[in-house]
Amino acid sequence: MDAAVDVPVRNRTLITICAMVATLMQALDSTIANVALPYMQGSLSATSDQITWVLTSYIVAAAIMTAPVGWLAARFGRKNLFMTCLVGFTIASMLCGVAQSLEQMVLFRLLQGVFGAALVPLSQSTMLDIYPPAQRGSAMAIWGMGVMVGPILGPTLGGYLTELYNWRWVFYVNLPFGVLSVIGMALFLPRTEQQSGMKFDWLGFAVLAIGIGGLQLMLDRGETKDWFSSREVVIEGVLAGLGLYLFVVHMATAERPFISPLVFRDRNLTVSFVIMFSVGMLLLATSALLAPWLQTLGNYPVEAAGLLLAPRGIGTMGAMMVAGRLSGRVDPRKLMAFGIVLICYSLWTMTGWTPDASQTSVVVNTIIQGAGMGFVFIPLQVVAFATLPGSVRTDGTALLSLFRNVGSAIGVSVTSTMLARNIQAVHADLAGRITPFDRALQGGGMVQQMLNPTPGIAPLVVPGGMVSSQVLNMPNGNAVMLDGMLNHQAAIIAYLDDFKLMLMAAAPSVLLLLLLRRPSRMLALPADAHAAMD
Repeated sequence: MDAAVDVPVRNRTLITICAMVATLMQALDSTIANVALPYMQGSLSATSDQITWVLTSYIVAAAIMTAPVGWLAARFGRKNLFMTCLVGFTIASMLCGVAQSLEQMVLFRLLQGVFGAALVPLSQSTMLDIYPPAQRGSAMAIWGMGVMVGPILGPTLGGYLTELYNWRWVFYVNLPFGVLSVIGMALFLPRTEQQSGMKFDWLGFAVLAIGIGGLQLMLDRGETKDWFSSREVVIEGVLAGLGLYLFVVHMATAERPFISPLVFRDRNLTVSFVIMFSVGMLLLATSALLAPWLQTLGNYPVEAAGLLLAPRGIGTMGAMMVAGRLSGRVDPRKLMAFGIVLICYSLWTMTGWTPDASQTSVVVNTIIQGAGMGFVFIPLQVVAFATLPGSVRTDGTALLSLFRNVGSAIGVSVTSTMLARNIQAVHADLAGRITPFDRALQGGGMVQQMLNPTPGIAPLVVPGGMVSSQVLNMPNGNAVMLDGMLNHQAAIIAYLDDFKLMLMAAAPSVLLLLLLRRPSRMLALPADAHAAMD
């Protein structure tokens, strides 16, 4: 609908707070459990491979259940669905906290993902409904600020709760927020109509769930299972390809498919899918790389690394506020182009980083990168839904969110795999250059310089072939130190290669902007453009 629901300003503020709390809970749980995994492993008697299912189960369930949110909201009413998901998510969180075995934990995390998948799109669509069109850009910017707090606070909050209490409080922390959000929504959220006559496309949903589930499992398990040398990953890849293919065929041939094919006839939305996929690849991949880069190469403690990454969220929040106000006055394509340029500039700067990079340069670069993300997300929603018929906007928003999620999963998987393989390849290449015939190694000076570099300066690797006997026979484990030094150098080069890869993935997005049509009516945001952001 194009008009906002008639809600008093006071109630509108309270609904906004409750919606942001719901979004914050879901965003927190996507990252808060990561730091607690080693502690869960001991309590649940799980192996390092088994404990990763605590994360995988949540991700897969949330990805699968994102697509039907629009249908469920129309069929049962947004308020009813919102309340059910909030209650279910809170109860599932408490069950995760009391889990006594790995099987119980995985089951309860699946339930968390099922109920949590709807919280983000429902909170966004609720805010779009309660604010008039002229205020939706600013409302989405405020909502986006709440979204960004979750991933930033997640690892830090999880670490403190685990250290001060135990890992179970990582899940118990959702209880007070869940209760407050449920009470607020029950009292102030207006009801929407229920379309009881709608029929669900079970076949379309089933094949889409198989495709998405198989793809997520393949991306998550591939690195640990050596990709397609593993039968498990091959099966998951086949299921992903078969499920997505059958879904496309079903969507094109069925009388009433799960998602209408009309969404792909709109050029703006189709191009936006590709842009969102590209930006989604960078959204989590940069965070997943920067955190270990700061800790392993920069030698920052966990707390300091978290503080250095926090400005990225600040940059995003500030850019969202500015973009939300400008989207109704400036061509959104220009704002998106500016955002992509900022992202590319930050990635280009990172391709020259060494462990000696100053804290100031890291903070400034993360702020620029976060600002670039903010200038892309808000205007992208304006352009994506500007020319789409209102009857299929819900399907369009679900697909846009799905492309973002898949892009994020692929980005993290590809960069992690490339990092691990490049470290091995570069290490082998560097070690192969050290030989007994290299005069630089025949004297003790160069070797000692390599083994004991100046503090704060990364050691240098000299050319050569195999490790010389002089180095191997050095006392006090210097050969082991040399190997560690080679690993350090290999990691530096591998990280730079990943930053270059992300730059090459981001840059072509600027050209896609040329295919977009400028919105004829410059609204801050379309009324039904929900679920497009995290």
